[in-house]
Amino acid sequence: MKDLLTNIIDAHGGIDRWNSFQKVEATIVSGGELWGMKGLVQDANPRRMTVSLHEEFASVTPFGAADQRTSFTPDRIAIEKLDGTVVAERRDPRALFDGHEKMTPWGPLHRAYFNGYALWTYLTTPFHLVMKGVEVSELEPWREGSETWRVVRARFPKSIATHSDIQDFFFGEDFLLRRHDYNVDVAGGFDAAQHVFNYIEADGIKLPSKRLAYTRGPDHRAALDPLMVSIDISDVHFS
Repeated sequence: MKDLLTNIIDAHGGIDRWNSFQKVEATIVSGGELWGMKGLVQDANPRRMTVSLHEEFASVTPFGAADQRTSFTPDRIAIEKLDGTVVAERRDPRALFDGHEKMTPWGPLHRAYFNGYALWTYLTTPFHLVMKGVEVSELEPWREGSETWRVVRARFPKSIATHSDIQDFFFGEDFLLRRHDYNVDVAGGFDAAQHVFNYIEADGIKLPSKRLAYTRGPDHRAALDPLMVSIDISDVHFS
């Protein structure tokens, strides 16, 4: 496992380079059917995402209005004015989703929390696999077309807010991420498979610029209709 993780981390830019940065900023454009299922309108306007690399914090601007942003940590979600004035907030935000199913409507704080933990997870992959408290193991290889992918299962501690405690990460022969499987616990726990591609390099860190998330069928493959969530990532900068 140690050798595999080292190869994975090195392929994405290396731990020394990663540790030299504190945050990443990126422009995101999101789409997909999930938002409509939640009673939300998702436009194609670009938004600016900021994520801390070594602690779980995320913020997106604008959110709900041109002068508003989000502020996410595992124990708090808030919508703020750009000057820091709080518009709405919730402590223990995971409790907002108690009893939710796939079609349960979301409000602004639900959406802000989901966006925060999801983009933190994506923009810190695979480096969060070596964070304190994350347990990893290797599963049987996965065959995808002509490729064989190695599969790392991660068990996340309760201190990390993310899709689900157990998630699987699929890596190609070049040790770059190809797919990410999880359960969407905040939406009834449905199975998801997210394919990633179109790699870019920013400040020496490699990451996929395209993410497409689908429900996962009984054969453990992505059910390509409907497309639940799409995310385009561009203009990435680490600092």
